[in-house]
Amino acid sequence: MLDDEAWLERRYYGGDLPAEAERALHAVGLHWEDEEASEAYIRQALSLAPNHLAVHFGAYKFYYYRRRLREALPHVEAWVVDALRRNSFPDDWHKVTGDHADFNNFDGEPRVFLFSLRAYGWLLARLRRIEEGREALLKVAELDLKDRMGALRLLAIIDQGSRAEADDDDD
Repeated sequence: MLDDEAWLERRYYGGDLPAEAERALHAVGLHWEDEEASEAYIRQALSLAPNHLAVHFGAYKFYYYRRRLREALPHVEAWVVDALRRNSFPDDWHKVTGDHADFNNFDGEPRVFLFSLRAYGWLLARLRRIEEGREALLKVAELDLKDRMGALRLLAIIDQGSRAEADDDDD
């Protein structure tokens, strides 16, 4: 088993993330139980590499798992924008079609785009921005014909919740 220092020093974000930012992201995990300390490491990573995909992904996960969903939103939005750019897709995710990439191949950057858009849609739904969330998840389902991302399952959960809320309103 790696000791803490070796674990902090490991590099696996593709080499373009500054070492100190990567170290800060690893430190979040080591200090997870201490929310204040782990958030300080997230902020440090953001200050060192404010436009890096890995940092936004880490910040999104930190805030999402801490149930601080509003604070997660700008990071998942940045993640979607970065995934669009990395794939040379249109700037607006609504305009991405199956002609832009092989979305049925589960490797590479198109997968990162689908993953980011799924996270965005689900987060919007959790924030009670249901129609916006559904729209993003429907785009994932449209592109991911084999539904490897599970967008159809998430849409079913949203729809079930919407029906239950409508039933409650009728009472």
